[in-house]
Amino acid sequence: MCAKLLILESPGKVKKVQEFLGSGWKVAASVGHVRDLPVKEMGVAAPDFKPKYIPTDRGKDILSRLAGLVKNAESVYLATDPDREGEAIAWHLQDALKLKDAKRVTYAEITEKAIKAALDVPRSIDMALVAAQEGRRVLDRFCGYMVSGPLSNAAGEKLSAGRVQSPAVRLVVEREREIQDFRSTTHYGAELTFENVDNITDGWKAVWQVKPWIEDGQEYLLDKALAEKAAALRSLEVIDCKESESRSAPPAPFTTSSLQQAASNALKFTPKQTMQLAQKLYEGGHITYMRTDSPNLSQEAVDAIRAFCEGQGWPLVEKPRSWKSKEGAQEAHEAIRPTHIEVEEAGETADEKALYRLIRLRSLASQLEDAVYAVRVLQLAADLDGKQALFEAKGRTLLSQGWKVLTAEDAAIEDSGDSAELENPVPAMKSGTSPTALSGTVLTKKTKPAARFTEASLIRELEKRGIGRPSTYAAILDTIMSRGYVKTEKRLLVPTPLGVMVVDGLRGNFSFVEYEFTRTMEQALDDIAAGKADYRSVISEAHARLEQELQAFAQATGKVCEKCGKPMVHRVKKPGKDGKGGYDFWGCTGWPECKETR
Repeated sequence: MCAKLLILESPGKVKKVQEFLGSGWKVAASVGHVRDLPVKEMGVAAPDFKPKYIPTDRGKDILSRLAGLVKNAESVYLATDPDREGEAIAWHLQDALKLKDAKRVTYAEITEKAIKAALDVPRSIDMALVAAQEGRRVLDRFCGYMVSGPLSNAAGEKLSAGRVQSPAVRLVVEREREIQDFRSTTHYGAELTFENVDNITDGWKAVWQVKPWIEDGQEYLLDKALAEKAAALRSLEVIDCKESESRSAPPAPFTTSSLQQAASNALKFTPKQTMQLAQKLYEGGHITYMRTDSPNLSQEAVDAIRAFCEGQGWPLVEKPRSWKSKEGAQEAHEAIRPTHIEVEEAGETADEKALYRLIRLRSLASQLEDAVYAVRVLQLAADLDGKQALFEAKGRTLLSQGWKVLTAEDAAIEDSGDSAELENPVPAMKSGTSPTALSGTVLTKKTKPAARFTEASLIRELEKRGIGRPSTYAAILDTIMSRGYVKTEKRLLVPTPLGVMVVDGLRGNFSFVEYEFTRTMEQALDDIAAGKADYRSVISEAHARLEQELQAFAQATGKVCEKCGKPMVHRVKKPGKDGKGGYDFWGCTGWPECKETR
């Protein structure tokens, strides 16, 4: 026996962690998953739904190498990533390497202090987390293996169904149809421009409040002639002047989802690219773990951030901030932040450095004061066709920068829409004052359809609907685009004919493409992880429902086994090297129990 063995997930972390632990330790990597379900068969069946795992091609060699290290180790510590996937990998290592007394350790940042603290409190593998990951994998396998064949047969095209990918494609398809069906309405308004009282800046503007003038049953003002009369008004009277303050709080520190959205909007990174860069920063010890749905920071991190901000003379918020997590958040880890807040630049490439800056600024801003604005609203009135026409002039001036000393806008927001108010220098005027407009403009507007999704806004929609989880968003988008179901045009997501075909084939036939069902299933997986639900009952219920739907689909499409009633699928046996022996046939999906063919 020799050194203690610590097995990580990523080979990129090995050297750094080895330096932290020294000669009494041997650090090795599993390089992610070492086992998976078989490629050429389902690998899981009723009634117990126990998955059949085999080593992956890469996993065979890795398990062989690790087995040699295990033989010579006095104890084995499994330090795979601190999430469900990492917990499952740790269990696979324990099972495949037949480890009797493996110690599970987790940490959210690759620093010497965090790793040594984790090694002091090892635990056993959390089998509830393993069951939740296994449940996700098996449900995905059901949808892929059981549905893709019948769907392809019915469509006459090779298509694949996915438990979370198909609802994501559906969102894009439905948005596109909404855009195509949209009919634009031209409507009108009016804006008056006044000379600024001190003549220092450009004139200020007041907008006609059209709501009292809209006809019953209409949403918008359609009378252009009336708008022209409103724009021609020149003599008005101030009937009210309100002064108030508005406050803008800093955004919360990054979760996986908000980081992907902000990096898409501010840096034009794809979600996949963002996660690859964040992985590099994490492995380099620069940021905390990048898969999290909690927007809150640890007390230690808050203290360090506040101390740094105070040293810079920045305006600290009096009481440390915390945020409410979204419904269903697992909150296993704190938000994404720098491991050392005082480090201004980190990462090896320009892209890594840009992402680090985004993460650091968001973390720092989270503990600074609100930005404070002085808001002035003037209400003006004039006679229009014997009826009082109201105009409103609203201006906003920054009084105290607060968190905006660091960044003018929140990178996760595509367009705040406040710039017009900031540029409108509305003067203070007493009621009864009669300003004269210098000019007026008819505002011609057209209603617009909902915008196509960007990658960032699709992630936001998936998160809002409870489809997928932080670790899956980037993979969902990568899958639907690599399979050719969705493409990008000027950074906007557009469904392809194949994507439309998948959605139309699934809708009304399979419940997993329904948004509410998908959300409920994600909650069931969370319940398994929390020990509130049983793996076998959740999986068997989902399997039974899918089998019923498949039989109904087979009956509706005429591709049903006459012997057992299960769907038939078209199979092709490729010819051998001599070009002989190739044929195609219809086979029952109940094989091997039912061997019916046509």
